[in-house]
Amino acid sequence: MTNVIRVSVSEASRLFGVEPKTIRRALKAQQLKYIVVCGRYKINFSSLLEWSQGRTTVKNKLAEHGIGQYVDKWKIKNRLYSPNPEMFDDKKEKTLPK
Repeated sequence: MTNVIRVSVSEASRLFGVEPKTIRRALKAQQLKYIVVCGRYKINFSSLLEWSQGRTTVKNKLAEHGIGQYVDKWKIKNRLYSPNPEMFDDKKEKTLPK
């Protein structure tokens, strides 16, 4: 069984930078996969991503007003877990230790 991430209508609207009514319209048009838990929509996050990338307006709002506006601020400062730039250097020959 795979782990499925589900978000509410309000969470989806904040993440994607759109109004909640836009998310509700997509639900009504059956463009998103969801379940109902205690009378509330829980939307499948992967279907939200597919839906947003298929619509230019939503894609732009995601970049300007949603989580996309923070991408430049997500700099990894801990070098222990960030990729080593030498791993991706194509000019260096890789030699195996003897």
